[in-house]
Amino acid sequence: MTSESTGQPRGLRTLFFTEMWERFSYYGMRALLVLYMVAEVNRGGMGLTDEMAAAIYGLYTALVYMTALPGGWVGDRLLGAKGAVWWGGIVIAIGHVVLGLHSTQAFFIGLILVAFGSGLLKSNMSALVGQLYPEGGARRDAGFTLFYMGINVGALFGQLLCGWLGEEVGWRWGFSAAAAGMFLGLVQFKFTHQHVAQIGERVVHEGQNIRREWTLLLLALAGVGVLVALGVAGIIQIDAIKFAHHTAWFIAGVALLYFLWAFFLAKLDVVEKKRMVVILVLFLASAMFWAGFEQVGSSFSIFAERFTLRKFAGWEVPASWIQALNPLCVIALAPLVALLWSRLARSERSPSLTTKMSWALLMLALGFVVAGWAAQRALSTGPVWPTWLMSVVVLHTLGELFLSPVGLSAVTKLSPPRLTGQMMGIWFLGSSLGDILAGILAGGVTGDATAQMPERFIHVAITAGVSGVVLLLLARWITKLMPGIK
Repeated sequence: MTSESTGQPRGLRTLFFTEMWERFSYYGMRALLVLYMVAEVNRGGMGLTDEMAAAIYGLYTALVYMTALPGGWVGDRLLGAKGAVWWGGIVIAIGHVVLGLHSTQAFFIGLILVAFGSGLLKSNMSALVGQLYPEGGARRDAGFTLFYMGINVGALFGQLLCGWLGEEVGWRWGFSAAAAGMFLGLVQFKFTHQHVAQIGERVVHEGQNIRREWTLLLLALAGVGVLVALGVAGIIQIDAIKFAHHTAWFIAGVALLYFLWAFFLAKLDVVEKKRMVVILVLFLASAMFWAGFEQVGSSFSIFAERFTLRKFAGWEVPASWIQALNPLCVIALAPLVALLWSRLARSERSPSLTTKMSWALLMLALGFVVAGWAAQRALSTGPVWPTWLMSVVVLHTLGELFLSPVGLSAVTKLSPPRLTGQMMGIWFLGSSLGDILAGILAGGVTGDATAQMPERFIHVAITAGVSGVVLLLLARWITKLMPGIK
């Protein structure tokens, strides 16, 4: 069933608004996260060091995307994509309520619940969007870009409202507003689910032992629960900074093992293996991009608070609002980018997938050149105008639009049908690796390491720029690995 006004399936509207409210809750809470952790205890914060807060931030955002891989498996094998979205949303809502209790133990338990719920919901939501377009093609790219706009509508209002409530009224109010957003998303999904009635149902695979798989899942969750309980009780002492470094290696190892399994044990044919090589390239590009992009919630957020002029007409703009510029730019530019891809496709001049990815890395590099320059001025002459950070965010948003919605769409096209949920999980695992690296990088440019900020930012710019150029040179060869995929 297709909407007459947009030419898109009606189910896209259901998924658009469900994801919008989920992202309201996720980004609204995330806007507060680092600022809450580094705020003094007498201001209601946790009083953590910059490096510790950045490491926890990186671990949390990484866990959100890391759990997308098992979340995709649960959707593929046990609940179906729609069931996974529903139960994931419930877990997220509970997690935000726990965060609102405002105690150290509740804080970490709430973060873990939100991360696990997001992992269950996110990969399966993207898989549902892909299933709306069995014919593939440019309409799917346009649909994913519109869906991505819904993500950013939620992110914009979540960051503005939750950020203002948290910084100006009280941290607890910001976290509670995020819980209300997820609840509204669940209500919307329940009342409009008939538009996605034909997709996302659970499929029993040949030879599948459902009882054994449920048992394994419940045992794994019980193990996680025990570890969390021991950590909250203080029986297990965790150094978040060291743990972040170990986690980065763990994520890279998991990705390597999964790709080895897919190439040699998943019984893929030659065409599917070639496409898997492309997914590997997408994974690496995604990890590099998000390692830089996610500075917006960590080092850039601290830069906004301490090194940016924020007073206008006697009122100080909340530091968390710098993050809201990103979704605002996406909302403004996403329809134009979707139209651009559609028109270029009709005229047979559409750039290849790899070319778009290379543009994203080049935009990231340019943004870090500006960030390094801004950091140098701030350290030598004092707080700088917000236009510096605004310019960085705009450049990175352009890169995001070239990479993220197109990558989401490409993975659904390239994935073997029986592995779609898991392939979405691998795509998000790349984001997870990027997020943990972002936390490590942020810890190396704030606090006692603030003097190194300009140099580190320029190093990121060089790495991203060289990678973008290499990817651009390999674009034609990579395109040959996926004939018939546009």
